[in-house]
Amino acid sequence: MDRAEIHGTQLEVRHIPGPSRLAPLVFLHEGLGSVSMWSQRDRDWPEELCKATGRAGWLYSRRGYGQSDPIPDVRGTPRMNGFWHEGRHEPDYMHREALDVLPELLQAIGVDTPSILVGHSDGATIALLYASRHPVTACIAIAPHVFVEDISVRSIELAREAYLADPSERGLRHRLSRHHRDVDNAFWQWNDIWLSAGFRGFDIRKECAAIRSPLLAIQGRDDEYGSLEQIHQIGQNALNSHIVEIPDCGHSPHRDQPALLTQAVAGFLEKLEAPT
Repeated sequence: MDRAEIHGTQLEVRHIPGPSRLAPLVFLHEGLGSVSMWSQRDRDWPEELCKATGRAGWLYSRRGYGQSDPIPDVRGTPRMNGFWHEGRHEPDYMHREALDVLPELLQAIGVDTPSILVGHSDGATIALLYASRHPVTACIAIAPHVFVEDISVRSIELAREAYLADPSERGLRHRLSRHHRDVDNAFWQWNDIWLSAGFRGFDIRKECAAIRSPLLAIQGRDDEYGSLEQIHQIGQNALNSHIVEIPDCGHSPHRDQPALLTQAVAGFLEKLEAPT
């Protein structure tokens, strides 16, 4: 299966086969990510993690990302059209993804048992929000955003400048276009909401306190999109949480330190399965 239809919208899906007796890994990508962007620099990190943990995996591109259908009028007036939200994102866009879209996606791909969510950046926030309302076998939050920091806003402003400044093959827009059917749809849905005044109050620490499933929060010590206070706040609010800081690592541990990330996640899941 390379597509899943959710209320008339086609989402790109990738399946990594594995044994059915263990909960599968469901990968949730970052704010500019996609199915293909999980695997770069000659490494297929999701497949490596699936092999290391002996599990199947599922990846999907959110609407407007990768090869999924775009968001209509992505920079226009925010509005609902049936199930889907159109126009510019609103501050609750990750809540909508976690609580409305993800349950439908899991049903469409046939994941009917509690899975292991593996989210990065925006995807990690979505994983946390889902786990605050639904049972999961475990939640792996990589470089999550649980509240908005100045460091995040500054880096996203720099990303906007880079996206607009260099039209060459070395520029950010061209590099992203290799992974997105509609690169402007992918970029602006993320950039516009993060730089909006209304999003500065985004804060899900209360939701984290509702998570009862095992939770691993991981972040690089040199993360340019958030301070380590992000995962420390998760540790203070979620009772069943474990915190890992990765040295010499920026916002994307699966690219900067894939071996250390795999070791941390596999070790965490192995302890969950160990007899007590």
